[in-house]
Amino acid sequence: MTTQDFIAELRRAPEKPLLFVNAEGDTIHTRYHLTEIKAAKFDTVDCDGKKNRWNETIMQLWVPDNETSETFMTAGKFLSIYEKVSSMINVDPAAEVRFEYGDENFFPSNYHIDSVTEEIDALRVELRPPQTTCKARDRRVAGASCCC
Repeated sequence: MTTQDFIAELRRAPEKPLLFVNAEGDTIHTRYHLTEIKAAKFDTVDCDGKKNRWNETIMQLWVPDNETSETFMTAGKFLSIYEKVSSMINVDPAAEVRFEYGDENFFPSNYHIDSVTEEIDALRVELRPPQTTCKARDRRVAGASCCC
């Protein structure tokens, strides 16, 4: 999901609590904080010697040990943090958004968004772990020649 699409989802229901869940239904703890937003730029070379460039927006979530709140951050609070950061750094609205997080239910990783669902009492963001791939093979499957 792109950064602009994710932010648009939040703007539809700013008053609702924002929950992050995995495919098994585990939820990131109520006490989470949005601790950092990264505008990442990648320049890579794959196994076929092809250059690749893309941008990502990486949003880091964290649950402090001493936090006492038992409520989830609202979509509006999340938006206010995003808007402040995006006024300070160049966040690419077309970049894929990822969530960096880890705890006892979520292996530390940069998760993709599988879906955003508005429910009666919350916005649920389902996170999906990343998978490795071979760009050269992916091009071959799509009909291009490659090394693999």
